[in-house]
Amino acid sequence: MSSAGAAAAIAQAIKASGTIVQVEPEVFTRLLAGNAQGLVVHAPAAFSRHKYLMGYKGLAFWTRSREPLFVPSAVQVVEAKKIWVP
Repeated sequence: MSSAGAAAAIAQAIKASGTIVQVEPEVFTRLLAGNAQGLVVHAPAAFSRHKYLMGYKGLAFWTRSREPLFVPSAVQVVEAKKIWVP
């Protein structure tokens, strides 16, 4: 695949998945505190990193962390095998 073709494929993946914002674990935790009734998808550590994904105010936020993040008990957690972000 040419670099132009690869760029087009990435652009299409972004359009299909919407806006995904990568943030540091500390920022994710602060956003999570403001999303008390929310939903978080967690994938266990692969290559020593936990991955988290959450929808908040129309955007999807994701992060990865070496240590598990604290998730408030009111937040529903979905355990996934893997989280893939384009």
